[in-house]
Amino acid sequence: MEKFTGTVWLMGDDIDTDIIMPTEYLVFNTIDEMKPYAFSPLRPELAAKIQPGDIIVAGSNFGCGSSREQAPEVVKALGIRCIIAKSFARIFFRNAINNGLLLIENADLADDVKEGDTITVTVNEAIEYKGRSYPIVSLPDNLVEIIQAGGLVKAMRRRNNLE
Repeated sequence: MEKFTGTVWLMGDDIDTDIIMPTEYLVFNTIDEMKPYAFSPLRPELAAKIQPGDIIVAGSNFGCGSSREQAPEVVKALGIRCIIAKSFARIFFRNAINNGLLLIENADLADDVKEGDTITVTVNEAIEYKGRSYPIVSLPDNLVEIIQAGGLVKAMRRRNNLE
C-alpha cells in the first residue's frame, strides 16, 4: 500500500466550493491562474503557504455548495496530497476522485490534530498521528485506480492502452 507523510492545514465544518474556489476567479482561463485565490474568503494567505505533499484536515461536509470542478482541481494543483474530513459533500467527493484527488473520511482526526503537525497516511489502512492510529475505510479498487492514474480520463486511457 502507498504510504506518505504531510503537513496539516486545518479547516472547520461546511467548507463550501465558494470558499475553496471563489466565483469571481473563475474568469481566469487556467487553474494555475486561479491557484493564488484558493480559500481566499476564509484564509487569503493559505494558497501561498501550501507546499506540495501537504494535507488538509477538515470537519464535516467539506466541499458543499456548487458542483464546480475547479474546486477539487485547484486543491490538487496546489499540491495537496489528500483531504481528510469527517464527511464530504457527495458531488465534491466524486469530482475530486475524477480529478485524481484522494479523499479520506475519518470522524476523529480533525478533533485531535493541530495545524502544522505532520501525519502519515497508509492508503486504505490508517492515519498515524502522535503514536495513535486512525483507521481508514478502504476505497473500492476502481476508485483507487482512478486516483493512482491521476484522474478518470487518465485511468480510462491507461485501461484502454491509449497512453
